[in-house]
Amino acid sequence: MEEYEETRMLLIGEEAPDFEAVTTDGPIKFSDWAKGSWVILFSHPADFTPVCTTEFIGFTEIYPELQKRGVKLLGLSIDSIYSHISWISTIKEKFGVEIPFPIIEDLSMNVAKKYGMIHPAQSGTAAVRAVFFIDPEFKLRALIYYPLSNGRNMAEILRVVDAFQTSDKHNVATPANWNPGDKVIVPPPKTKEGAEKRLKEGFDCTDWWFCKKKL
Repeated sequence: MEEYEETRMLLIGEEAPDFEAVTTDGPIKFSDWAKGSWVILFSHPADFTPVCTTEFIGFTEIYPELQKRGVKLLGLSIDSIYSHISWISTIKEKFGVEIPFPIIEDLSMNVAKKYGMIHPAQSGTAAVRAVFFIDPEFKLRALIYYPLSNGRNMAEILRVVDAFQTSDKHNVATPANWNPGDKVIVPPPKTKEGAEKRLKEGFDCTDWWFCKKKL
């Protein structure tokens, strides 16, 4: 069995690692650039590749919706800034799409390694398709990984943001397949008294521990 250098994976709830990097919008210090905002940081395997091109077009399509939700978008691949600039110019020329968000140059793989984007069983020189959802407190709320061969679902990325922001605002949970406008789950009571009271509180309850409501 081939041995690989161990890469530490980030865990939900941890603080997002800070970094400084050169991007297509100029140099940034992540903690300053992201301050006070939600952030989606995502990696792609390489510039000038078909699947990544469709994803960048997809991210551009949902970018106005992310802005409405107070979310900043930041891309990354292990390519040079010159490659990034040339690629996004080609996307504009060939597909009529102007990429509105910055892309990190990460030739050193410094950021990719900090965020566990390098999966050697896939590639030792390219980042997998990783998505990191980071809240305004710099806490990692979710992470999703895709292989090199398959592109991401943009509707799901928006749905996840909506679910987090709904849970934070209303102190509720969201069920499987939830979308905005669907009923949310009321956290179950933690005492016997609370359980007895719950069924009288006017929620849509299947049992004392399983109640939903409309927002």
